[in-house]
Amino acid sequence: MQILITTSALSRPKVFQFTPWSLALTGLALIIPLMILSLILYHAVVLKATHERWPIISEAVRFVERQELAQRDRFMRENLDAMAEKVGEMQARLLRLEAVSERVAGMAGMKPDEIKAIETPATSASGAAGGASAPAAGGPLVSLRDPGPATTSGEILAELNDQVGHLNALGERQADVLTLIESHLFEKRLDALMMPSTQPVDGPIGSGFGFRSDPFTGRPALHTGLDFPADPGTPIVAAAGGVVLSAGPHPQYGLLVELDHGNGLVTRYAHTSRMLVKQGDLVKRGQRIAEVGNTGRSTGPHLHFEVLVDGVQQNPTRFLQSGGNNTARANSPAPIR
Repeated sequence: MQILITTSALSRPKVFQFTPWSLALTGLALIIPLMILSLILYHAVVLKATHERWPIISEAVRFVERQELAQRDRFMRENLDAMAEKVGEMQARLLRLEAVSERVAGMAGMKPDEIKAIETPATSASGAAGGASAPAAGGPLVSLRDPGPATTSGEILAELNDQVGHLNALGERQADVLTLIESHLFEKRLDALMMPSTQPVDGPIGSGFGFRSDPFTGRPALHTGLDFPADPGTPIVAAAGGVVLSAGPHPQYGLLVELDHGNGLVTRYAHTSRMLVKQGDLVKRGQRIAEVGNTGRSTGPHLHFEVLVDGVQQNPTRFLQSGGNNTARANSPAPIR
């Protein structure tokens, strides 16, 4: 494209030659400043119209602003509703967990008062402020799907914050309850470990607990334990974990091992041929502590096993049966003690 410019008939014409690219760049160079100027003028006019409340422009601007605010509010409500549903689900799960915790606590032997003593921080604070403990409260989360025209997004968010705080308090309470349950279960486990429920010798019972004819005098006498006939050298194991109270000779029991299991519970293993522990040793359930023998007041090789509670002999069969051992009933009295 060429453009000729002449100033007179005698002067030489000036020739301007344009390519498509040069035309495009020239157009952009003219259009961009015009657009920037138009935007500046439009912005100045709109701001002036809004501040001075021009009848048409200010109404249009306010309408656009209201539409944008309404759209943002709808978006926030939708997200807050989704959050409210999640919070409700979390609260329902915590309530179910609370019910399960109470059932497990009952199985662990805990009393309901022990669980009720663990209050949430919010409840404790309100109770302290009022001078008395606040009553128990609960229930499902109220749905925020249809909050009503007077409910704003800020109010919904504030209610959600309250619900989240309540859930945090419930979570802390459940953690305390589970910790207490764990402690009770651990205590029960320790009690079970210290309960003499393991049969000390693998074999049948020869003479049971109760009155029988004494093998030496022939007169009725109380047999204070269980006799386990076995070959000399048969291993004798601890019926439960404990500490060796004594290990040495006795005029009637022969070589005697006594284990202290705590809480006034003691087991005796009499007439042994060899003792494998000494006083003060810590032994585990099932640990080999001695071997069957015929020492002391005995008519043949066997183990005489006793269980004492606060120094009083008890029927060992009850303890062995509590551990699931298939102890046979005592046979007719045998001439051993």
